[in-house]
Amino acid sequence: MDLPSTSSQSSGQSGQSGQSTLQTVAVVGLGTMGTGIAEILARAGREVIGIDISDAATRRAGAALAAATARSVARERLTEAERDGVLARFRTFTELTAAAEADLVIEVVPEDYALKQRLFRELDAIVRPDTILATGTNALSVTRMAAESQRPERVLGLHFFNPAPAMKLVEVVSCVLTSPSAVEAVTELARDLGKQPVAVGDRPGFVADGLLFGYLNQAAAMYESKYASREDIDAAMRLGCGLPMGPLALLDLIGVDTARTVLEAMYASSGDRLHAPAPILGQLAEAGLTGQKSGRGFYTYEAPGSQVVVRDLQTPLDGSLLGSGRPVSSVGVAGSGTMASGIAQVFAQAGYAVVLAARSEEKAVAAKAAIGKSLGRAVSKGRLTEAAAAETMERITPAGSLDAFAEVDLAVEAVAEDLAVKQELFAGLDKVCKPGAVLATTTSSLPVIAVARATSRPQDVIGMHFFNPAPAMKLVEVVRTVLTADDVHTTVREVCAKVRKHPVDCGDRAGFIVNALLFPYLNNAIKMVEQHYASLDDIDAAMKLGGGYPMGPFELLDVVGLDVSLAIEKVLHKEFRDPGLAPSPLLEHLVAAGCLGRKTGRGFREYARR
Repeated sequence: MDLPSTSSQSSGQSGQSGQSTLQTVAVVGLGTMGTGIAEILARAGREVIGIDISDAATRRAGAALAAATARSVARERLTEAERDGVLARFRTFTELTAAAEADLVIEVVPEDYALKQRLFRELDAIVRPDTILATGTNALSVTRMAAESQRPERVLGLHFFNPAPAMKLVEVVSCVLTSPSAVEAVTELARDLGKQPVAVGDRPGFVADGLLFGYLNQAAAMYESKYASREDIDAAMRLGCGLPMGPLALLDLIGVDTARTVLEAMYASSGDRLHAPAPILGQLAEAGLTGQKSGRGFYTYEAPGSQVVVRDLQTPLDGSLLGSGRPVSSVGVAGSGTMASGIAQVFAQAGYAVVLAARSEEKAVAAKAAIGKSLGRAVSKGRLTEAAAAETMERITPAGSLDAFAEVDLAVEAVAEDLAVKQELFAGLDKVCKPGAVLATTTSSLPVIAVARATSRPQDVIGMHFFNPAPAMKLVEVVRTVLTADDVHTTVREVCAKVRKHPVDCGDRAGFIVNALLFPYLNNAIKMVEQHYASLDDIDAAMKLGGGYPMGPFELLDVVGLDVSLAIEKVLHKEFRDPGLAPSPLLEHLVAAGCLGRKTGRGFREYARR
């Protein structure tokens, strides 16, 4: 992605802010990241000294900048004169002595401590005493590098994200030795470059990678345990959380070897088992299967460096080989809340006859009315015709008891997330529903087998976890127990296809795919605040700008509800017995105080009452 030219503006801003000392910047290491950083500096009016020991790397960097600026001219984001200026400001060298005239040196060489240490030692003898030395590391100790420098107060971390021209986040990493003036200077530079700087302390992974890599590691371990396929894990996190990439595809993009290095550094610092690299990461890295750059990692690619995935032995077989399911023409939905009415709407819009049963006729009628309002909004936005909305409403029959489920082919439970409540309801379904009817629970955290055992037909029971809001969210986690019949599993997958949802298969364990990966990440974000490492706003900004998340962790926690989040954390901790999954005390305290998020007007943040 190309950015508009900001050369004249940035130069003026630097002069006004008093940070004109950072006008000449040396970038050491002209790989993908170094080249990207050099590009944004040159575009912003800085004199850029690109240094790499490889002649080929310096040529590639120059060619990449020429191509990027040519695209910008073609898109009328740069004039030819501005492009000439950008190219003239970028000079390349193969000797480190070229950094002698730099006000700031940014190193982006490989994540190897000995290499970076040697580089900083050499720079100490080359650059001016007032030159700032910045490391681009995301895993190694900035403090250690600073302590071994002759100018520890001028050493800090400056962590850009890939691709540097497009990603807005820059983590400015200081340690106990860093001078405030150095931090201020690079922070102002980051703003001049059009970036959002976030101040963080020195610990492996900092904020964004510190949260991201724990999540990626758990996804790798989930795949390694054969709990779910790589395709289903990735689809679940894209469709269930709105992420731009699934975790395993992202590991291939980052580099499996890089991920292992970051995780090893994080584990050495935290001792948290969630950061101990999953064995599969080491196995792939040792075999040279490092992801896209090698042509194979978790997925297989068309060629080294290609993003095109090709079929391999791990690619799932065609769904038609699963066999045939049971016929489904009518569906019963039990419940009267938002989830139940949303699921009923999904089935009715897909052409199924739907019985919507609640604890009373009045509640069922109110739930149907809520569906009518939802359909009305869709009509007003042009997403649905009035005729289609009317037909959908006609397919829904409200009922005041489960007796109305006597002839349904599929019964879907969407009541409170309470095991005793669900078991009682399934015992009722067992008595009412006809033989061969499929019984599905929408639980997000409870054991499906415990619900199934409340019936005399556990082979007919399965998990069918929709996401909220059900009409909009495309994902359904299909949860088989050890007793679920094959044709029941096939039936639910076929039904998902008919209602235009994407099914992912997973086993019956706490959290399934999405919550098992999402909530430890949220819990770790809370721990960062507890430890006074970073602020709510900086963590939310880091994950949105650096990780591509649609919402920051604290925004999401307040939307989901802190009580709901705490309940899921407790279930995960109880099931997996991992100390790293223990709910944060801060989360427990907020829930005890009644601060549950947006629904109460206060959670991690305060909200205006409606």
